Order: sequence, then structure tokens, then C-alpha cells
Amino acid sequence: MSAVQTMNDQIFETVVTTVAADGQVHVAPMGVRYRDDGIVLMPFKPSTTHDNIVATGHAVLNIVCDTRVFAGCVTGRKTWPTCAAERIEGVRLACALRHVELALAERRDDVQRPVLRMVAVHEVTHAPFAGFNRAQAAVIEGAVLVSRLKMLAPEKVDTEMRYLQIAIDKTAGPEEHEAWDWLRAAVAQHQARAQERSS
Repeated sequence: MSAVQTMNDQIFETVVTTVAADGQVHVAPMGVRYRDDGIVLMPFKPSTTHDNIVATGHAVLNIVCDTRVFAGCVTGRKTWPTCAAERIEGVRLACALRHVELALAERRDDVQRPVLRMVAVHEVTHAPFAGFNRAQAAVIEGAVLVSRLKMLAPEKVDTEMRYLQIAIDKTAGPEEHEAWDWLRAAVAQHQARAQERSS
């Protein structure tokens, strides 16, 4: 049984920042699992996040409410303002409401999704979290869809995007509208390329 099949607990959407051995920063939305013995990351292979953590032994978990980060990262906008971490060699997002500096405690390899158990070495709250509104949740769901366009049928993507559009129309602010426009453009571009290949 693979590592993916042995773990089926709650997943929380966060943004993980890592730094390569040469100092290059990488920002990636990632679902994480909180356990009594640490925070579990399961990045797909190939993965810059995985490679950076293995190389340096560190990462930073960022809790953000600016959903443009999620939408931006899956649509090619991966450069975001950062600040130096306080206890590890790494960076946190400048917009993070809270960040947790992590050290690698255990790595279990897997052909598809290695399991990285991280332990917190430092944690800081920078601003209160008021909760996500429906549009912010819709952007996060849309970002997940865009990250999986190659795996999903176009009809499913269209159906999901139409449903999520309702929350955008009712509750989005300027940041969510901007993020949503990025996602819609990415879907349209993907579908146009698919049509070109099939014609």
C-alpha cells in the first residue's frame, strides 16, 4: 500500500515557501495535514518544494487570506513579496497572517507522493484571521481545478467553474475578482490549446 493510501485525514489549504540551495525562493499552494507528531506535506513528484526541503531540511508554512497567491501560483504568477524567516534559513510571505517555520523530521519516499513529516521550530501570528468568505473559498477551489486541468474532463471543469462563479458574483471583492480572472483565463487558454491539438 502506498503512502497516499495509508493517510486519509483532513487537509488544510496553505502556502508553503521553500528556498533552494542556491537561494532561489519557491512559493507553492499545498494541502497539509496536522498531526500530533508534526505537520505532514505530501508533494507530488516531480516537485520543487520536495527537492528544496530535502536539500535544506526546512520550509515555511504560510496561512494567508489573500487568495491571489493561490490563483497566481497556478497561473504562472509565482513571485510574491517575502520576509526573512526568524529561526531557519528561509522566507515567509509578507502577506501571511501567520507563519510556521518547519524542520524536516522524517521523509518516507513514494513514487508519486513522498511523505514529509515536518516539526514546528517557530511560529508567529502577524494579523487576525477573520475567516474566508465564499468568494475566497471559490478562488481556492478554482485554483485546485486549474492545477489539475490535464487530469480533468473539460465538461467537469466547466460545470465546477460555473458553480463557483455564483460565489464570486455574490461575495467577491477586488482581490478575489482579480484572482478569478486569472483562473478563468488559464482555463480558457487550456481549452483553446486542447481544441487546436484535436483539430
